[in-house]
Amino acid sequence: MRKIFVSPSILTADFARLEQECKALEKSGADWIHCDVMDGNFVPNLTFGMPVVKSIRKCVVLPLDVHLMIDRPERYVAQFAEAGANLITIHAEATDDVAGCLKLIRSCGKQAGISLKPNTPVEVLEQYRGLFDMILIMSVEPGFGGQSFIEGSVKKIKKAKELFPDVLIEVDGGINKHTAKKVIAAGVDVIVAGSAILNAADKKAAIAEIRG
Repeated sequence: MRKIFVSPSILTADFARLEQECKALEKSGADWIHCDVMDGNFVPNLTFGMPVVKSIRKCVVLPLDVHLMIDRPERYVAQFAEAGANLITIHAEATDDVAGCLKLIRSCGKQAGISLKPNTPVEVLEQYRGLFDMILIMSVEPGFGGQSFIEGSVKKIKKAKELFPDVLIEVDGGINKHTAKKVIAAGVDVIVAGSAILNAADKKAAIAEIRG
């Protein structure tokens, strides 16, 4: 059996208790910590930047899975790498130089991820084959937590796994113990979940349920 990684998103965390929240996730069996960086431009929400990632890096040893939902991410890749990101994911729709940005991430010694909005077909990634370590399929419109899972994402995940069998496939959006089963069956390797884990009374049980 392949290992399913669970990467809880801190988007719905209590930021007044961020250190405690992240340490609780680590103790509860999380594999990574997912950091949603939004600029209020590429997506209609504003979250946090390098200082928060740097602070998280100080309090946990888990890999930091940093998802840049920002325009022209190449402007900030080096800073997020320096802040402690282990894997940096950019959006195919966010820059005119996707290949250059992916190469930049790797030149900083980090793993490179490429993300797609729900309406962007997986086939667009063919031109960047060999430049990324992970594909992040958005199963909601990026920008806000708590949205419902887009069922068409299951087919998209299957297509991504078919086209890129040697690349990790991650999914983010509307994930709970029920939708997790669907995406795992479709071939997902990494599951991002926010409220289903952060709002759970027993985070360890919630992570175990999502992992299946």
